[in-house]
Amino acid sequence: MKTIITFLLFVSISLIVNAQGETSYAEKMAATVMHIWSDSLANSSETKPVKWAYDQGVVLKGIEGLWYKTDNPVYFDYMQKSMDHFIQDDGTIRTYKTEDYNLDNVLCGRILLSLYKVTEKEKYYKAALTLRDQLRQQPRTSDGGFWHKQIYPNQMWLDGLYMAEPFYAEWAATFKEDSDFNDIARQFILMEKHARDPKTGLLYHGYDDSKKEAWANKTTGLSPNFWARAMGWYGMALVDALPYFPNDNPKRKEIIEILKRFAVAVSKVQDQKTGLWWDVLNFPDRKGNYPEASASCMFVYTLLKGVRLGYLPSSYLPIAKKGYAGIIKKFITNDNGQTNLEGTVSVSGLGGHPYRDGSYEYYVKEKVVINDAKGVGAFLLASNEMELLPTLGIGKGKTVLLDSYFNNEFNKNAAGQVQSFHYKWEEEDNNGFSFLGYLFNSYGVKTKTLYAAPTASNLKDADIYIIVDPDTKKETKNPNYILKKDIDVIYNWVKSGGVLVMMANDSANVELPHFNNLAERFGIHWSDTSRNMVVGRKFEMGAIHIPPHNPIFPSVTKVYLKEICLLKLNPPAKAVVTQDGDVIMAVSKVGKGTVFAVGDPWLYNEYTDGRKLPAAYQNALAGRDLIQWLIKQTRK
Repeated sequence: MKTIITFLLFVSISLIVNAQGETSYAEKMAATVMHIWSDSLANSSETKPVKWAYDQGVVLKGIEGLWYKTDNPVYFDYMQKSMDHFIQDDGTIRTYKTEDYNLDNVLCGRILLSLYKVTEKEKYYKAALTLRDQLRQQPRTSDGGFWHKQIYPNQMWLDGLYMAEPFYAEWAATFKEDSDFNDIARQFILMEKHARDPKTGLLYHGYDDSKKEAWANKTTGLSPNFWARAMGWYGMALVDALPYFPNDNPKRKEIIEILKRFAVAVSKVQDQKTGLWWDVLNFPDRKGNYPEASASCMFVYTLLKGVRLGYLPSSYLPIAKKGYAGIIKKFITNDNGQTNLEGTVSVSGLGGHPYRDGSYEYYVKEKVVINDAKGVGAFLLASNEMELLPTLGIGKGKTVLLDSYFNNEFNKNAAGQVQSFHYKWEEEDNNGFSFLGYLFNSYGVKTKTLYAAPTASNLKDADIYIIVDPDTKKETKNPNYILKKDIDVIYNWVKSGGVLVMMANDSANVELPHFNNLAERFGIHWSDTSRNMVVGRKFEMGAIHIPPHNPIFPSVTKVYLKEICLLKLNPPAKAVVTQDGDVIMAVSKVGKGTVFAVGDPWLYNEYTDGRKLPAAYQNALAGRDLIQWLIKQTRK
């Protein structure tokens, strides 16, 4: 029965992605993942129960990226199901033991944080807190580096940076533990200080602070070789941790410089013929050596993400593209409709039983397998980055600024900390704009937040400015109303070429009088009349039909907006979406600028992440259309 259910799941996933058009390599590989590992990383052909393991974290980060890219709820459901295999209702983690002090066990904490942020379920927070507490107690080397595991005393491995630091950084950013970034930076700095070869720039796999381990050089404490996947772990750790670093953290620039040195070294050892990387990096063509899939995927991912986020120059794009083309040619195969990844070494380590001495002969004799989770996860990550490339140039150099001054609500997180919420870029639950932020980023547009009243100075570098649902006294004790001085600043900014997006709400949940004072400068007025008053999950009551050839929404036919505050217009404002004679959305051209207005914050996560709306409603696709249109309105 389990085999039949697994096969049906595989078929249903395939049909879903094919229905979206030509299926990407990431989607094809995800279908394989959910076919062969339908229940966590358990496999029906295996007799041993699956354990809490880092492999799953790599795969699920790739799956998470696909969820954001496609808004297909199947991917989120798979993430949640995989973690629920381990996470008990009280937040305990099945098969996990803190006393192992194993950095490998921390990686899946990133998925737990995602699940907590989206669902707000306390069990995910408690489980993630357990992993954070492990890091508080993790044994350290004499200069403060985390031991890789309790059973490997005094040892730092490159692998451990990926296992711990991105989670550590995300936790620090989420729960305002800013001082932790100095410790996170220290791990990267110490690893490079001890393990980097000054001649090649490559990093050795491991470092023994005691210099007593048999594999360790008695002078340097270093293992003898440059293992590709270890370098891959380190590179991915850098680009995954850096986005969480505060811009004013003094160590941030130092970590970026480490990434730059890493990129130089990795590029030099890329095989020029295939675009791939060898299992032991500095011995190309030596007997027994071979191009290795997981490391090649990791290097492609690191370079692409480093360029996308501005840490690395665009000169690395050809290197990454060549690497990805080599991966597809060498490692991707198709067997009875299933996409597979060949060429991943199953495991390589140092010490242990039987003993692994870190020699060249040891590395090249480890088993190479098909569809290893580490390789598959790295391929998903690399593919997600590659599949962003076609759209990144559309809004390159543009910035969208989201107001958090007029909309200035607060709540408390699971740690009891006060946090800004309701229509925020970083907010991943139903109320947030994280999906909309991802869409902007996927077109190369930088997302920023304005926590102060608008001024000519703080709007100067913004191309698009979004004001959503200004607060009433019911929502905020002392709301910041939109005053005449604010209106004058915004009007002049629009007139000089700015693009303003105004999203209201139904009249009971938005401060309309002052918002209308701003809107009326552009010929727009929100009335007290609302429509689409949806009852429960009767989604059809919220349907808005978009006729063909709409100038803003050419790709969609049906979207969902509930409790819409209707618009009344005067020149120069014009309606762009209407239904039954009611104006739903409008555009106003003033000077060199543009204003887009709608009576609902309809592009928040609840209606763009695919988990609630039936598939017939195309809000996420409409978000893409709107963003492309907004970019076209911006100053050249």
